[in-house]
Amino acid sequence: MFRQYFCATILNLLDMKTLVIVVHPDMEGSVINKRWIQELNKHPNQYHVHQLHAVYPDEKIDVVAEQKLIEQYGKIVFQFPFYWFNCPPLLKKWLDNVLTYGWAYGSNSGYKISGKKIALAMSVGIDEDQYEPMGKYKYTLAELTRPFELTFEYVKADYRPFFAYYGIERNSSKQWIEKSIVPFMDFMDSL
Repeated sequence: MFRQYFCATILNLLDMKTLVIVVHPDMEGSVINKRWIQELNKHPNQYHVHQLHAVYPDEKIDVVAEQKLIEQYGKIVFQFPFYWFNCPPLLKKWLDNVLTYGWAYGSNSGYKISGKKIALAMSVGIDEDQYEPMGKYKYTLAELTRPFELTFEYVKADYRPFFAYYGIERNSSKQWIEKSIVPFMDFMDSL
């Protein structure tokens, strides 16, 4: 009886904690994503930061380990710089390798991500007004990230609205970066 209670308590604690999968090909050179990680690390009881490039510098993903990690959390955030109108290549590779048939989807899979809250937290180099129908890039960030929405809906996850902090290419001052912390943490806490 005690063992069942203990295991259920541990699972509930993990379910309350958010897994933050960080994908940045140059964390050493990062300004804003590195700062966000520093802030998340101040709250180890709330967030587990998992840096893919640090864990897999050779980009050889341990699929089973990643799937087991995902299964432990009810809330997952993918944090990355949005560039070339997309995510870093390692995140795409992670999605292709980890979200496998028979685990993430398929009639016999059990849909292991089903019901998990999943969101994106992105640093964006370009100003927000450039991502509008009349802006330079013609499409909103919501339109450009639609493949993520469809992917996570396909595996029956609870895809949540994303967080984006724009203009980092134009302004990477300490003040601009620090201004991102409160909205970033509010977003993380709202999941």
